[in-house]
Amino acid sequence: MAWVYLAIAGLFEVAWAIGLTYTQGWTKLWPSVATIVLMLISFYCLAQAVRTIPVGTGYAVWTGIGAVGTAALGVVLFKEPMSALRIGCILLIVAGIVGLKLTSH
Repeated sequence: MAWVYLAIAGLFEVAWAIGLTYTQGWTKLWPSVATIVLMLISFYCLAQAVRTIPVGTGYAVWTGIGAVGTAALGVVLFKEPMSALRIGCILLIVAGIVGLKLTSH
């Protein structure tokens, strides 16, 4: 169940990271409120996950999911550039996430 919490935490991290754009520097009330709620859900799920998963592994996987998801959505939603080098770097993050999962006890 801890890994499920961690996956959910990572997805909510992606959501709040993307939400930051819509807050326009915390000047827009409702996008700011929504982003804070998404942050709280993400942190709550992360806290539940690291009750079982080592904190170093949990934090690294959480930020990795966030980084990969936010980079991918940045391309889709905001037309950020996608190069072969950027794809390669994202794949390295994914490999790290998988490696941490496979080597966790």
